[in-house]
Amino acid sequence: MSVESDMTARLDIVIPVYNEGPNILSTLGSLRDNVRTPFRVLICYDRPDDDTLTTIDAHRDRLGGMAIDYVRNPGRGAHGAVMAGFAVSTAPFVIVLPADDDFNGGILDGMVAKAAAGADLVCASRFIPGGSMVGCPWLKATLVRTAAFTLHHVARLPTHDPTSGFRLFSRRVIDAIAVESDSGFCYSIELLVKCHRLGWPVAEVPAQWIERTKGASRFRVLHWLPAYLRWYRYAFATTFLRRPANSVTLRQTWKPAT
Repeated sequence: MSVESDMTARLDIVIPVYNEGPNILSTLGSLRDNVRTPFRVLICYDRPDDDTLTTIDAHRDRLGGMAIDYVRNPGRGAHGAVMAGFAVSTAPFVIVLPADDDFNGGILDGMVAKAAAGADLVCASRFIPGGSMVGCPWLKATLVRTAAFTLHHVARLPTHDPTSGFRLFSRRVIDAIAVESDSGFCYSIELLVKCHRLGWPVAEVPAQWIERTKGASRFRVLHWLPAYLRWYRYAFATTFLRRPANSVTLRQTWKPAT
C-alpha cells in the first residue's frame, strides 16, 4: 500500500516497524526537519493492523508532504522487513534507520556525502569521537563493545562499530551482494564483512544511540548470537586466512559496470 512516492529521491530510508505508533511521528519529524537530501521513507511492516500505519495516516498534515511508502513484509520479523525494503528501493543510497531514532536525523546528509565521495557502506558509529551509547543493558553493551573492539583492532574491519544496524548502503551493495542471513539484523554485519572482503570502501560518522523508552525492542542478543558469530569468523578469515574477493557470494543477476 503506497501512501506517497517520489521516484526522484537520492536516498531511500528503510524503517522496519512493529507497532511503532508511539515513536514514529517523532522520528519522521526529525527527518523532515534535518535531512536536506531528497529522500523517500519506506515503512516496512508485518501486519496491516500495525499501529504505525494508522498513526501516520492520522497525522499526515504534520509531515509536510514527506514521501512515504508502506512496504508489506511477506514474512515476519525484522530481517524480512528490511529485505522487503531493499527489494523496492530505487535510490542511489539506502539507509536503514531504527523506528525510534529521532535524534540522529542531522547526520544523514553527512552519511550521503561520504557515500557520494566513494564509500559503498557508511557506518553510524557509537564508538568514535562524537558518538555515544546511552542506557544500553549491560549484557548487550558487553557483547557489542567486545565485538566492536576485536573486529576493528584484530580483524581490522574499517569501522569502530561493526554490529550496528544503522548504516548506509550504496546501490552497488544492495544490487550486487547476496544476503545469506535470514534472521534479525545479521544482514548488516554480513554486508559489512563482505564489502571488506571485496575491498569496497567503508566509511563512518559519529552517531548517538539511546535505549528506547517506548515500545519493545526487536533486538534479541542471545537468540541471534550464533548467526552473528558466522560473520564474525568471516571477518577474521578475510584478514588472517586471506580469503579472496571472489569467495564473496554475489547475486546472479548483477553485472559489474564496464
